[in-house]
This record gives sequence, structure tokens and C-alpha cells, in this order.
Amino acid sequence: MKSNLALFDFDGTITDADTFTEFVLFATPKWRLALGLVLIWPVILAFKLGWLPAARTRPIVAKVAFWHRSVAKVNAQAQAYVEHRLPQIVRPQAARRLDYHRSCGDRIIVVSASLSPYLEIWCDEQQLELLCSRLSKSKGQSGSRYSGSYETGDCSGQRKVEFINCAVNLDDYEQVFAYGDTDEDLPMLELADQAYLRWQPYQRGKKEGS
Repeated sequence: MKSNLALFDFDGTITDADTFTEFVLFATPKWRLALGLVLIWPVILAFKLGWLPAARTRPIVAKVAFWHRSVAKVNAQAQAYVEHRLPQIVRPQAARRLDYHRSCGDRIIVVSASLSPYLEIWCDEQQLELLCSRLSKSKGQSGSRYSGSYETGDCSGQRKVEFINCAVNLDDYEQVFAYGDTDEDLPMLELADQAYLRWQPYQRGKKEGS
């Protein structure tokens, strides 16, 4: 008998907060935040005005926040973020649904546009698989550093489908479940036999507002 597959978005679905932004503010020195704001304020303004999509904004913000940062230091901050902040913002409903899929023996994958340093730690602790926006690393005389760039792009929208299809064969599963909360998750929800948008049943092929 085939098993089931459960695909979970992270920000706004498993959590009730925007962890991408929180972690950038948590892990970035104040001087770098100030300098970054000076450098990319037009990008932030364009995003706030709806002229620039989040999928294009996030990589720019990540580049400013994590370029040439020590992997060891950023990962230590990621550990602290996971320990002290994430338990406060994980939705009880999400925790129960994750437990349900575990009890059924389903394969569970978190599919997120948020960043690898803290998501890897949290998913490892929760014994969950992860597909996400991964920060690339480089090695130099001063040790491993994050480049600030993404290894394989921003894991959102149609890219979520590409990440999933590279990792799994959906035909191997009896049923596919998917959980999301924004338009960026709709392509992933369209893959599922049972899909949920903001924890309500989602009808495949139905766009928000229609």
C-alpha cells in the first residue's frame, strides 16, 4: 500500500509570523541593517508599494544581511532563534496536524521561501524533510562564509513545484496533502489531492477572490 505525502509551507502556515523578516532582524548586526537600509531602501519601498514581488525582494535582502557572514556565527544565531522564538509562534493547529501525519506514517516535507540556517535546525529537531531557499557558502582563509546568494533560487510560487518535483515522484503516494497561506503557495496546493489554504479546504483550480 502506498503512503501519503504532506507538504507544509512554513511562514504563516506552521507559524503565525513572518520568520524571514524576523530572522534577518535578529541575526544581522545593527550597523549592517542601517547600511543595508541606505543601500536598498528603493527595493523596500517598491515592495511595500506592491511594485516588487516578495520573491524578488527576499534575495536582495538576504544578500545585504548575510554577504560574507561567518557560517558558524550565523548558525549560532539561528540556533538561538529556534530555541527562544520559534516555540512562541508555531501554531497549535499546525503542531497537531504535523503530529497527525506523523501518526499516519506519512512523509512530511516543509516547503518554504524562508532561509536555511534556522529552518534546517528546526526541521532536524522535528524530524521533517526540508525544501527551502538555501544560502550558499564559500570557503576562504577566514573559514566558511555565507555568500548571501541562494543556491537554487527563491523557493516560492511555481518554484515550489519545481523543488518538489526534483525531490519526489508524486505518483509514488496514495494521497498528497498540501498546506499554505498565500498566493505564493497556490501552485503547490494545486498538486495536492487535499489542499488547505489558511487551514480551510482549498478547491483546486480556484484562485483567491474568485
